[in-house]
Amino acid sequence: MKFNSLMHVNIIAKDWDKMVDFYQNKLGFKNLVLVKYGEYLNRPDRPEQQKIAQKHPERIMYGYFEICSGQFIEMFPKSEAQNDDVEWNDRTGLNHFALTVDDIDKTFKEFKEKDLPLMSDKPTKGPSETWQFWSHDPDGNYFEVMQFTDKSYQINGHIDK
Repeated sequence: MKFNSLMHVNIIAKDWDKMVDFYQNKLGFKNLVLVKYGEYLNRPDRPEQQKIAQKHPERIMYGYFEICSGQFIEMFPKSEAQNDDVEWNDRTGLNHFALTVDDIDKTFKEFKEKDLPLMSDKPTKGPSETWQFWSHDPDGNYFEVMQFTDKSYQINGHIDK
């Protein structure tokens, strides 16, 4: 299998404003994507996000900060329920990384053939219009394998206003 690059590293930010200031203003990463929960109001395929969207449509769900072409820090704001020793999406700090490929179906098949851990039954198109599937390393650190599409937010940009 062939990977093209590291696409993003995900961080759950304890203080969103301080983290945005650091990555955007101090390091100079461009805030290319900013998605608010309101985008999920008409997404019945994403019931957890839709439930939050109904109560807090202006709440930030995530942002992408471009390091260089095609490489990002993906950042989610910490929720009140999050602490440092819980399940993957409830912890702060480094959360996961993603690898990009040219053929996600071929790579998924190779993962299965090599009996590598898979957390997905098949590749799916995520909320950012990018194909993805999930795996993890022996220590339990999660990562995504992703394939861009013509509509991928990470390629075209997307800022909810």
